[in-house]
Amino acid sequence: MSNSVKEGTIFTIPERCRKCYTCVRECPVKAIRVIDGQAKVINDRCIACGNCVKVCSRKAKQVLDSIEHCRALLSLEKPAVAIVAPSAAAEFHDIDREQFVGMLRALGFSRANEVAFGADLVASKYHDLLHQPRSDKKQWIATTCPAVINFVEKYYPEQIDSLAPIVSPMIATARVVRDIVGQDISVVFIGPCTAKKCEGLDEDLEGEIDCVLTFVELRQMLAEDGIDPEHVERIEFDKPWGGTGSLFPIGGGLLQAAEINEDLMAEDVVSINDRVHFVEALKEFDNGNLKVRLLEVLACEGCIMGAGMTIKGSQFIRRHMVGKYARNRMTKMDLAQWKQDVENYKKLDLSRKYRPKDQREENPGEDVINMILAEMGKFSKEDELNCGACGYETCREHALAIFQNLAESEMCLPYTIGELEKAVRELEQSNNKLSTIQEALMHAERLASMGQLAAGIAHEINNPLGVILMYAHLMQENAGLDNKAMEDATMIASQADRCKKIVAGLLNFARENKVMKISTDMNALVDEALRLVQVPYDTKVIIRRCKDNPNAEVDGDQIVQVLTNLISNALAAMKHDGKLEIEVSGTPDKVKISVKDNGHGIPKENMNKLFEPFFTTKQLGKGTGLGLSVTYGIVKMHSGDIRVESNADPDEGPTGTTFSVILPRHGSKDANSNQLLG
Repeated sequence: MSNSVKEGTIFTIPERCRKCYTCVRECPVKAIRVIDGQAKVINDRCIACGNCVKVCSRKAKQVLDSIEHCRALLSLEKPAVAIVAPSAAAEFHDIDREQFVGMLRALGFSRANEVAFGADLVASKYHDLLHQPRSDKKQWIATTCPAVINFVEKYYPEQIDSLAPIVSPMIATARVVRDIVGQDISVVFIGPCTAKKCEGLDEDLEGEIDCVLTFVELRQMLAEDGIDPEHVERIEFDKPWGGTGSLFPIGGGLLQAAEINEDLMAEDVVSINDRVHFVEALKEFDNGNLKVRLLEVLACEGCIMGAGMTIKGSQFIRRHMVGKYARNRMTKMDLAQWKQDVENYKKLDLSRKYRPKDQREENPGEDVINMILAEMGKFSKEDELNCGACGYETCREHALAIFQNLAESEMCLPYTIGELEKAVRELEQSNNKLSTIQEALMHAERLASMGQLAAGIAHEINNPLGVILMYAHLMQENAGLDNKAMEDATMIASQADRCKKIVAGLLNFARENKVMKISTDMNALVDEALRLVQVPYDTKVIIRRCKDNPNAEVDGDQIVQVLTNLISNALAAMKHDGKLEIEVSGTPDKVKISVKDNGHGIPKENMNKLFEPFFTTKQLGKGTGLGLSVTYGIVKMHSGDIRVESNADPDEGPTGTTFSVILPRHGSKDANSNQLLG
């Protein structure tokens, strides 16, 4: 795995990155550098928490792929051992435990062990650490989360001595397995955490872990080899089995497994598990304001919410799955033997060391920050809107990022709007008759204004919405058999989710304001769009490709978004046994893509409202009404045209809708200068 360090654990696919700055906003350490609109991960600064991977809707952020390396290990003569994170109980909740182990054996692993047992050992070590004599005033930071270790080593290196000198459950399990089998084996960790890939590459832990797979990668390997649970031998996990360590992937699971109480009055222990507050907690710990003996902190909402998970469902549903697995495990296992195993293997060396990897930078003086702000038209505190559209909490943080070469001034929407207004005024004063260019600039100005508004809304309401969602889910969890309480809590959660989707859709609509045209195969764009949507098994798809010349000068990513929106709408309009027809045709000057469905059709009274923002006929919570607005804007920015034919009255003939997108083959030509395709 050593050659992969230079590539970084998380990296950007440039052609997918679309200037939304969501990854910048969600990165707790701002390890993203924006250059020419491309948001690239800075490997040295990154703590590999995976937040950018989870929030990137375009999948521009990808995790280092270890499948090829794992297959190479499996091909060797020496045994390969799989050690599986306890969050597998949520990821593979629909597969029996013995079937799951059988699938691992079918891949070529010689044995499979539960990391939950390593968690039991680690929990025991923390129990001993916290039950040392009270005269010991030492404060500790728990080290079960590799992203937190990365954070301390890189941004609070003076607190390295506060990191508990105890290995993670992954390393503890690896040491147990090597003690049982011997050193001449390959150990492959399988779990939900992207930061585990960093831990596997840590030079202080060399030789412990040979490869780290996420659940995403494991599912891909199983699919590639055609392995399914119904056709494998049923095999139990190899001993020793895990016990209460199965709770580790849940926030506070370490404390319960170690029988440590988070007593709010005693303030001996504090448990934090979310992206924002873990940074604040470590800052207060460093300042000496957090007087606790143990700070148990995770860089996310628990391992069950890691970027390497594939399942859908809320945090509370996943917690339920893990808790259910742990309860079943503890009721069926030999508890006396388990306790004896823990005592026996506690004698292993479960310690580790840490080293500073300082990534802090000196901040410039106020005069430098003020000069950068002035270049963006911010001359006073009143000019600092702190709208958050750039991905930074405040304008001053954005200015500091510009100084550190992490950001660009163009990321500031108010600044961009001002530049657009200046360009429009110059065009008006010079009496420029190029109406097409002026219209495009005015359109971009309107989009940017909407983007500023949307960003401001997102900045102001996303945090309270998150609190509403959290308490709604807690209400659901505590509702029990109270159907009315469950119904109310579900309504609150669904409506809050709908608000978040509306804000996200509005941001997406407002920021499509630049077209990068290159010669592109339109047939290939249709194929890519179909891969991005989930077509029901009973829907018949017919594709008629352009055989003569399918190429046109377009922004491929934006046209894929157009096709994805049209195809998704077509699928939503059809019930069972639908028929989706997509045709690509062309003339010497134009290319036409038609998307036809046999759904319920569009009523005549709605035809004139289709491309208006927020207009939708979908059920409450099923759509924001921005998809066709985005589509219309993209087509117009390509100097193209979009047409709709629809019938919603069965008495007038077969129902259904056809959207036709007509685009010029060459970007320099005006779509209105030639006769449009019929």
